[in-house]
Amino acid sequence: MNKAITDGVQLMPPAFADGLDVWSRGDGTPGSDTYSTAGNAAFVPADPDFGGCLELLKTSGTERLRYMGETPLLPGCYLRITARVKAISGNLPTVRIAAFAGGAGGNPVPGVTVTGPGVALESYGTVTEVSAIVGAGQRGGVDLVWGPAALYGHFGLDLTGQNGGVVRIDDLVIEDITSAFLRDMLALVDVRDFGAIGDGSTDDTAAFEAANLAAAGRTILVPKGTYRLNSDVTFDVPARFEGRVSMPVSAILLLRRNFDFASYHEAFKDEETAFRKGFQALLNNVDHDTFDLCGRKIAVSGPIDMRAAVPNRDSYATRRVIRNGQLEAQGTSDWDQGTVTSQASYSVADPKILSDVVNVANVKVGALVTGAGVGREVYVREVNIGAQQITLSDALHGAAASQSYTFTRFRYMLDFSGFSALSKFTLADVELQCSGVANGVMLAPAGRVFQIQDCAISRPRQRGLSSCGEGCQGLQVDRCQFLSSEDSLDVPDRISIALNTNANDVKLRDNRATRFRHFALLGGSNNIVTGNHFFQGDAVPGGIRSAGLILARSHTLSVVTGNYIDNCFVEWTNEHDAEPDFASEFSFSALTLSNNIFYSADVAAWFTYIVVKPYGAGHFLAGVQITGNHFRSQDSGIDRVEKIDSSIAGMNFARFKDVTFSGNSFHNVALQVSSPLSLRHVQPTEAATWVVGTGSLLPFGAALRSVDAVVAMGPVRNASNDIRFTVPHALAGMGGDGSDAHLVWQEPLRGEVQLTLRIDA
Repeated sequence: MNKAITDGVQLMPPAFADGLDVWSRGDGTPGSDTYSTAGNAAFVPADPDFGGCLELLKTSGTERLRYMGETPLLPGCYLRITARVKAISGNLPTVRIAAFAGGAGGNPVPGVTVTGPGVALESYGTVTEVSAIVGAGQRGGVDLVWGPAALYGHFGLDLTGQNGGVVRIDDLVIEDITSAFLRDMLALVDVRDFGAIGDGSTDDTAAFEAANLAAAGRTILVPKGTYRLNSDVTFDVPARFEGRVSMPVSAILLLRRNFDFASYHEAFKDEETAFRKGFQALLNNVDHDTFDLCGRKIAVSGPIDMRAAVPNRDSYATRRVIRNGQLEAQGTSDWDQGTVTSQASYSVADPKILSDVVNVANVKVGALVTGAGVGREVYVREVNIGAQQITLSDALHGAAASQSYTFTRFRYMLDFSGFSALSKFTLADVELQCSGVANGVMLAPAGRVFQIQDCAISRPRQRGLSSCGEGCQGLQVDRCQFLSSEDSLDVPDRISIALNTNANDVKLRDNRATRFRHFALLGGSNNIVTGNHFFQGDAVPGGIRSAGLILARSHTLSVVTGNYIDNCFVEWTNEHDAEPDFASEFSFSALTLSNNIFYSADVAAWFTYIVVKPYGAGHFLAGVQITGNHFRSQDSGIDRVEKIDSSIAGMNFARFKDVTFSGNSFHNVALQVSSPLSLRHVQPTEAATWVVGTGSLLPFGAALRSVDAVVAMGPVRNASNDIRFTVPHALAGMGGDGSDAHLVWQEPLRGEVQLTLRIDA
């Protein structure tokens, strides 16, 4: 680059032969005295070494010579000022290049160096050359570093030392030597050319911004050094970082042209900082909806507080994506859980509030709550220290008015709980390697449509994906792997859970989960669970199994279809009901369980695949469809596939309504239940009342509520062997447990009939 050529910039001052009226005795500014009338200066037209030159007698402590023209100093441009001098007589002075640094409005730029290194003249008649380089950036070889504020200079030289010496000075030379500093003038803009220091403490924000404005499509180069940026910086062009950037948490670095993890890692030279800064920019950037991790593995030494990384955002509701990478937890004590035990009061009148909480300030949002009468996966949604109150994610089914609770805060690799709400956020093609020390993801307390797609949460310590509030509303988990860290443990020893939710409209589709204690606890309604494979067995002969899928709302309004439910079972409860006894709600209703594969191996005979567990009395089934499923027990048979767990309360069989349990296949199952149940009854001796037993073939051990059809399978005869063409009336719910039907005839008869029986009305 040569600005004199490319931009037509005039750098060279006029020769002394053109007159001394443009050569100042001061700093060169307008109005300063010149050498045109000075008694100690004269033009010499024919010096043998210089030709025409200026002869000058030193009469002042610092004899100054400055060109009064304004030589422009453009950003990114470096000038070399050269003077050739020789002593003629008298005392030998010291010579140095010197200048006036001019800024806006003609004012001097404060705090910059305006003199070059001095060179002492050692003999008479010997030509000595002195030079200095001036420019905006602090680079090797630059003598006068003026920064971006300098617009021009008045250049010349100083004579210092004893007075009385006479020197001759050749015409001053000013030339553009920028090409000596820039390795590729057409492609790179160096931040040092705009005043960046890179010493780790000086704020280089202004220099970075100036480089961005001047880049005009070229790549910005951040050379070796540590560059402190105390404020937001945006690069609109590609950037290369040989050096390192440091910023306060609140400051944003936005790399618009290379917005990905690789570039942020190049900038910050630290993986966790780069991830946090990239996420911060993602939520403060309208130009990109995705932060690409570039397939990189990021070592994570402790929980990442996603809200703390973006201090200017309390909530966010625009679609944003983190994709294509791997985060690996490193084994440090930062992952250790925190546990607090406190006394608190509870009332069903305000079922999601704990009040008068002792040491409430020690309880953290996102902590798991355990204690008497607390259902599974109840979390702290909000902490109000002033009011000594805790808001829970769900109600408690049987807590005392005052009791002790334990609050356990697990540590998550990605913790979004600091946001008040987060919506439309997506993790895609990301693996969280929890390494058995960390947990996966904690959602925000509120928000809609958080998506996890094609991800893997591997070996979480306690939880894969947790919701502490309603940030799981509309959650979509698709084609993900949840890989347990408890594969080697027997089922009773496992504690980890792949995921939990509290809000409605959750979709779990085509996921795979291995050997957790539970795959998923869904606390809301309107769930769709399809195409998943979750398995939880062990090698214990006749071993017990845990629930794979837990539906924790009685009126679930859910569809569970096309899943492979392997060595575990579906459990349906109302453990998050503040008043679990049935009152006026819909009770256990609106569930479709269809076309699933239920499989088990080497389990106890009492094992079942479907368990309904009421936490209060008076409940019943309504609007339940269990159809088209395949039940298979290998190695050992089981008694039946379904049951009511009445350890807390039984069910009101008299209120079952619209319950269908049909079209299923059974393999190695003793009692192949159905409703409607098609049953053939043979009456070998004459009787006026035929007692038809169902033989425990009604689902859930329910009572018989209706006889839909009775068809004679041949002639019905009396004691005289006469055929009778008569129709009995049917009585359902007979017998000690209500599972029998009575067919009442007009006279004692014998014969064979086919019946259709139901447990509902």
